[in-house]
Amino acid sequence: MLHINREKLKSSHQLIWFVIDFLMLGLLILNLSFIAWDSMYGFIAVQRLLEAHLPALQAAYHPIHERFIFYDLLFVAVFLTEFFVRWGYAIRAKVYDRWYFYPFIHWYDLIGCIPVGSLRFLRILRVISIVYRLHQYQIIDITNTRLYRFLNFYYEAFMEELSDRIVLKVLTGIQDEVRRGSPLFDRIRHEILSPRRDMLADWISERVAQAAREGYVPHRGALRRYLESRVDQAMKQNSELARLNYLPVVGPSIQEALENAVGDIVAQVIHQVLEDLASNANHGFIEDIVHVFLPERDGRPAGETQNQALIELILEIIDAIKGQVRVKHWRAELP
Repeated sequence: MLHINREKLKSSHQLIWFVIDFLMLGLLILNLSFIAWDSMYGFIAVQRLLEAHLPALQAAYHPIHERFIFYDLLFVAVFLTEFFVRWGYAIRAKVYDRWYFYPFIHWYDLIGCIPVGSLRFLRILRVISIVYRLHQYQIIDITNTRLYRFLNFYYEAFMEELSDRIVLKVLTGIQDEVRRGSPLFDRIRHEILSPRRDMLADWISERVAQAAREGYVPHRGALRRYLESRVDQAMKQNSELARLNYLPVVGPSIQEALENAVGDIVAQVIHQVLEDLASNANHGFIEDIVHVFLPERDGRPAGETQNQALIELILEIIDAIKGQVRVKHWRAELP
């Protein structure tokens, strides 16, 4: 439901113009309804149907239909009068830099006044401009109407589908360029990635450390128990170690000691690796990896394997972006 903000309307210094807007809006709707009805009445089948079922209405309206242009020109005269009044006010108030700018900026107010055929239906542009102006000044709020939500939903869906296809086309073209070994790949590597090697190393190091801290440190005890149980199970299934049980007296003790020692060593090694990753000690290691993939431009050229690995990395990143672009967000809001 469309509500009028009467407080805004009363307090506005353009009250008279808003009143005129509402009057013109009513006249435009009446005029467009008249044009639509007369267009339907122009069909012989409609005239015969009215003559058969509503002869009084047909007899009353037929003379109006014969003089349709005259009645339509009456509406046009009102619309043009309002247009020239606003133009005069714009000149007096110096709304625009030049006096003749107004008709060019408000061309949609003029084009519908041409009383020729289907051009009359372009008066809907005036309706849209008036509604938009009233909404802009917060006199009405069209966003709460069902019609606006309906049209806006399908407009957003159309724009999303259109933009998705454009983006996918561009990304597919980039992938083709990278696969063909075009200069684009070398430019990405030398002009974009290589100058930012230190930044990439810092970012990757920080992310790895954060993942290790959040994923390992809180679950350190559970992970250690899991590793010990897996090592213990693997050693019990080892046939060579099982033979220690056949040694008299000391065999079971040796087997148990080996199981505990190996389990403790494995857990300690993994614990130390993850602790190093969770600290700043991983920065040098990750920096070396980044420098291998992104060598200096004047240094030794990277090998074919390294180039291919970087190409695959770029392609996979683009595939991930394309996968996200393909998500139809508008379907989640489907009424």
